Amino acid sequence: MYEKTFPNKRFKLTLEFLKKHVSTSETIFDFGVPNPFSKIMEENGYTVKNTKGEDLDNDHTALQTEEYTVFTAFEIFEHLLNPYTVLQNVKCDKLLISIPLRLWFSPAYRSKTDMWDRHYHEFEDWQLDWLLEKTGWKITDRLQFTHPVKKFGFRPLLRYFTPRYYIVVAEKVKN
Repeated sequence: MYEKTFPNKRFKLTLEFLKKHVSTSETIFDFGVPNPFSKIMEENGYTVKNTKGEDLDNDHTALQTEEYTVFTAFEIFEHLLNPYTVLQNVKCDKLLISIPLRLWFSPAYRSKTDMWDRHYHEFEDWQLDWLLEKTGWKITDRLQFTHPVKKFGFRPLLRYFTPRYYIVVAEKVKN
């Protein structure tokens, strides 16, 4: 996935946000298969569990059977057809989610060679906020940031000013 480029800025800001809200004594269930960022979390003292490659739209078994105190989903909700049911099945009281924001000047991402590497959703910030609210979560902190690319052109210039990523931390609303 990161053969030619590594998202250093995104990983740095995500790790800072994680450290601000999650202690290393908490157990993280990171939605998705092990990846470079789950390794970074482990290198920073976090206990991280991941899914095994199952179809996360249909199989929520791991959400119900794993033991965890924090749920994370970093750049994975945009790949799901139905993130609503995932959020309903999270059994802990804290989550961190980051998503790429929909850019008005760029179409949704779709790999031509990897069917798992496609964005079904490219959210606007209010859409993720609403999804969390509808599934019983209250956002306690949020951050948006840009992701400039080292290319020339009008769209690369816009990436210097237009937020590309949105990360939130939320707590389960107690009734």
